[in-house]
Formats: sequence, C-alpha cells, structure tokens
Amino acid sequence: MPGCRTSGPSTSSKQATKGYDPAGEGFTLHRLRHSRLTHLGEDGWSAPMLMALSGHENLRTLGIYVNPSAEAVAAALAEQDPARRQR
Repeated sequence: MPGCRTSGPSTSSKQATKGYDPAGEGFTLHRLRHSRLTHLGEDGWSAPMLMALSGHENLRTLGIYVNPSAEAVAAALAEQDPARRQR
C-alpha cells in the first residue's frame, strides 16, 4: 500500500524474542552474533577459529564482536596460574 510502512525483519525478530530476553528488549540477529562469538571466545576458542567462523579478516574487527566478561577473563587467568599446575 502506498504510504504504508511495514515493520522490517529486525523489528519482527525483536518482537518475537521479547519474551526470552530478561531485559525485555528483544534480540536482533546482530546481537545474537555478538553473543555467540563472545561465548565461544569465553569457552576458549582461538582468534583464528573465531575469525574463520565469523568471516572477519582481521583482529580489530573481530574484537568488536568478542567482549568477554570480567569473570571470564579472571577464570582464564586463574587457569594459567603456575601455582595451580601440577608438577
């Protein structure tokens, strides 16, 4: 219809996912991409593996998507603590 504007796919997916989002904002595919890459990074996936999965060709652009939590960084550092290693 002329002059009638329909909601786009981003709006539709946000509305469809509001019930699953604790903040009630809804998810977009872009936001889910950020979450997926962040969780894989926190689970120990290497940067080259994340780059292959995401299609990024340099670390700078990959870094935009991978945002580990402070807890994940602390856990990774604790894992590498020499005092925890068995001799």
